[in-house]
Amino acid sequence: MSDFDITTRTSSPRIDRLGPGEIFVFGSNLSGAHGGGAALLAVNKFGAVWGQGVGLQGQSYAIPTMHGGPDAIKPYVDEFIDFARRHPELTFLVTEIGCGIAGFTPSQIAPLFAGAKDIHNIHLPARFWAELR
Repeated sequence: MSDFDITTRTSSPRIDRLGPGEIFVFGSNLSGAHGGGAALLAVNKFGAVWGQGVGLQGQSYAIPTMHGGPDAIKPYVDEFIDFARRHPELTFLVTEIGCGIAGFTPSQIAPLFAGAKDIHNIHLPARFWAELR
């Protein structure tokens, strides 16, 4: 890990508003049926689009987590990390994707974000950082 202080890159467990340039990163399903959990919050508050299960939408970014195990989720996390790397002007506040309705644990999902450790505009949940140390 770099010498960058991860405590400044820890997303809040309760995100209910965003500042300019902040993006709410949530777990979705491929069909974009944002009916519960963080996905519903993304629709109601942060511009997520019903029917869009992947990528940037409003002030939110969807990562599908409901279509298989961690190996099936990984390509979408990799795509997100690449997107964040290409958009340093934005700050991405990642929720505990996959750890609610999808039923995964932080120990299953956090390793998918190992490539985000040195991407300074990606903020991860504390339980993800604990797994990545």
